[in-house]
Amino acid sequence: MTLNEAIASIKPLDEGIKNKVWERWDSLTKPPRSLGRLEEIVVQLAGIMRTDKPEIDDRYIVVMAGDHGIARSGVSAYPQEVTVQMVYNFLSGGAGINAIASTARAKVMVVDVGVAKRIDISHPYFRDYNILRGTEDFSKGPAMSRESAVKSIEVGIRVIEELNEIGFDIVGTGEMGIGNTTPSSAILKVFSPDTPLELLVGPGTGLDEDRIRRKADIIAKAIELNKPDPSDPVDVLSKVGGLEIGAIAGLVIGCASLGKPVIIDGFISTVGALLAYKISPDVLPYIIPSHLSREPGHRIALELMGLKPLLTLDMRLGEGTGSAIGMLIIDCALSAYYNMKTFEEAGVSRNV
Repeated sequence: MTLNEAIASIKPLDEGIKNKVWERWDSLTKPPRSLGRLEEIVVQLAGIMRTDKPEIDDRYIVVMAGDHGIARSGVSAYPQEVTVQMVYNFLSGGAGINAIASTARAKVMVVDVGVAKRIDISHPYFRDYNILRGTEDFSKGPAMSRESAVKSIEVGIRVIEELNEIGFDIVGTGEMGIGNTTPSSAILKVFSPDTPLELLVGPGTGLDEDRIRRKADIIAKAIELNKPDPSDPVDVLSKVGGLEIGAIAGLVIGCASLGKPVIIDGFISTVGALLAYKISPDVLPYIIPSHLSREPGHRIALELMGLKPLLTLDMRLGEGTGSAIGMLIIDCALSAYYNMKTFEEAGVSRNV
């Protein structure tokens, strides 16, 4: 599907099914709505999947990988070579996301959207959809062309179509790209112009206060130079964004177009979801936010979409780790929904 075709395919959730699930929740042996977000998650899943018996058996974490020209400006504590090294680490099963995803019973797929060095590996869960060998340094001009920005979004849609052919119930977003909190903060600043940059720019991989201030200054000057148009999300992506961020937006749009839930990870993933939302607000009901990270802009990005995170764990690793943990929360919600007895079954008095 093209981007426009995917957008045209998005449908509202099934409200009749959602009401039916609420009725079951209210019949179970507990005060009404006392399981809070757990109840809301199951209702949301049911509305997305159009069944009052939602299941999430087949799960994937999709790690979108890309490099950034802006990294050469010293906005990260790590060198750019770490991106490709971590991709190999993901594919060998040695990263944080692999450890947590195995507990969540999720497969980890890695997609090269824009890694600077060629990844020479044959692996069933690796996709080489490289568009560019990294973006340009957007402190000196646009990060990429508009055409490349659209292509990055359509990579995400393509991956979801492929997974749909294999069969999946839920996808979690993940990312890898040294320096990618900088384009994420820049995108967020464009969409939240009245918010001071110091509230949007964080340490990323571990910058000290002086380097955080320098990072904010680079972003401010880059926005002034490139003048991204906040009414045109693709323009924003092309001017100050990243290829993996665009691919995450496409992943969200692709899930919504196929009627599948998508659980988003931390700051970078949430900015990708925000891009998707700015492109098509109809994606919003399909998004489940897993957690609130330590990056200061993450809360603001979630608030711009009216989303509430499931957890606050002070994480800032990325990779999709929060998405995998969120899947475990969903397991708890579904277990309560299916395994609790009704008042009638348990012989418990009910006074409402």
